[in-house]
Amino acid sequence: MKIVMPFGISAATCAAVFSIALAATSCGAQQRLGWEQIKARFESANPALQADAMSVDEGRSAEITAHLRPNPQFTLSSDGTQLARHNGIWQPLSGSDVVSSLSYLHERDHKRELRTQSARQGTEIAAANHEDLKRNLEFELYVAFVQTLEAKAVLELARADLEYYDKIIAISRDRLRAGDIAQIDLDRIELLRVQYESEIQSAQVNLRTAKIQLLQLLNEHTPVEQFDVTGTFDFVQDLRPLDDFRQIALDARPDLRAALESIEQAQTNHKLAVANGSTDPTISGWYTWNASNNNPNASQTLGASISVPLRIFDRNQGEKQRTQIEIDRQKAQTESVRAQIFSDVDSSYAQLESNLVLLKPYKAKYRDQALRVRDTVTYSYQHGGSSLMDFLAAQTDYRAVQLAYLQLMGSTLTAAGQLNLAVGREVLQ
Repeated sequence: MKIVMPFGISAATCAAVFSIALAATSCGAQQRLGWEQIKARFESANPALQADAMSVDEGRSAEITAHLRPNPQFTLSSDGTQLARHNGIWQPLSGSDVVSSLSYLHERDHKRELRTQSARQGTEIAAANHEDLKRNLEFELYVAFVQTLEAKAVLELARADLEYYDKIIAISRDRLRAGDIAQIDLDRIELLRVQYESEIQSAQVNLRTAKIQLLQLLNEHTPVEQFDVTGTFDFVQDLRPLDDFRQIALDARPDLRAALESIEQAQTNHKLAVANGSTDPTISGWYTWNASNNNPNASQTLGASISVPLRIFDRNQGEKQRTQIEIDRQKAQTESVRAQIFSDVDSSYAQLESNLVLLKPYKAKYRDQALRVRDTVTYSYQHGGSSLMDFLAAQTDYRAVQLAYLQLMGSTLTAAGQLNLAVGREVLQ
């Protein structure tokens, strides 16, 4: 490439301008992201996912609190102070007893260990719920990604149709000049062009809308014009048996894992309620100094005591019963989650299977047939072998078949994402 420098401008200045131009071009260039890149950005930037992740950190903080021991109690007291004179001298503290005591509540029946275990199980439940939220949000992300790919494919089809149709218009004008067709036929052909222009505009709006939704989930403020995605808009996988997906779902679904962990936590809480119904003694020790003791060698005293509450009325009966009921409730809730998993997997599997039944003939036959019919009728019309109505009908049928294929492909990929959502992990790509 030869660069011609204007008179009076140095090479260094031109190089600087050229560098700035390159930088501006690179900044304005589109960033094309694949599905894995989209997913990685989503996991690191989505605000809803980040906010929910903090609940797991909060659970770990609760573990620290649950593991703490009771604080000891320190008491300092004075008694026996007399306001009296001795030989004319005030000695108000000469007969005082100074008592310092230290007491500690001893927790029995593994209360502290059970509290800690319950808190850890609560953290595990929060982590499973976080994974479940991520599972649902990733499905929304995947749907937006598929919609963007579909909108790009529809826009490409609309542009290709308009390019093809403009060639037909050019040929029809030549035929009009040659006297092969009437002016009214050319007018009808040119009027149909507005439909192709309308389809392009609609496809551009749909593509922009899909990108905006995707950028929202990524929490990005990149201009839509500088953002793009890339991926294969096709589905070629064979489905495994339904029972395989059911088993994968039972092993992978985080909401089922959270339900099972809730049963374990309820059982731990019941054990803790039983333990809280037991007595916890308070052990105390004290030291006393009495300056007025007649025996100068016996003015200091050590003592100890133990205080045991009498659990006559309150033995934590209500919490014992409540936590026992909670175990049964969590078991019933788990069965409900398991039934919902089977329903999700079965329905999404049936939807994907139905879409594949419709998609296969489009890929194997219908698209090629529509293209062949369009080209054949167009060639025949250009040579006077077909009517204008046959030509326009062939154009409409071709567009309808190609558009239906793209929409069905989008529905198929969405159904595959729905099956991944039902299973709990990405088994279909």
